[in-house]
Amino acid sequence: MKKTGRELKPGDKAVLVEVPPGFIDDLPAEDQKAISKVVGKPVKFNGHDVLGQAELEFRERNGTYHTIWVKPEFVRSAEKAKTLGVRKRPK
Repeated sequence: MKKTGRELKPGDKAVLVEVPPGFIDDLPAEDQKAISKVVGKPVKFNGHDVLGQAELEFRERNGTYHTIWVKPEFVRSAEKAKTLGVRKRPK
């Protein structure tokens, strides 16, 4: 079984390995850009919600904080992600 966000503990660094299909389509352009930019980069893992989705938190350079919830299959621990490829959302 592939290692997913389930092995992560709150406070760990995680990587969004891919933007889920349709995830950002209806968001404002600035949010789409911010989320797309963190693909493949370490962000804070806050835990799982009641539906089992991984909660990720990150801050843009301008100081804006973002919290997103994604299915665990789109998340890896930052350590595991170093050995796995990450896929950026096509432009």
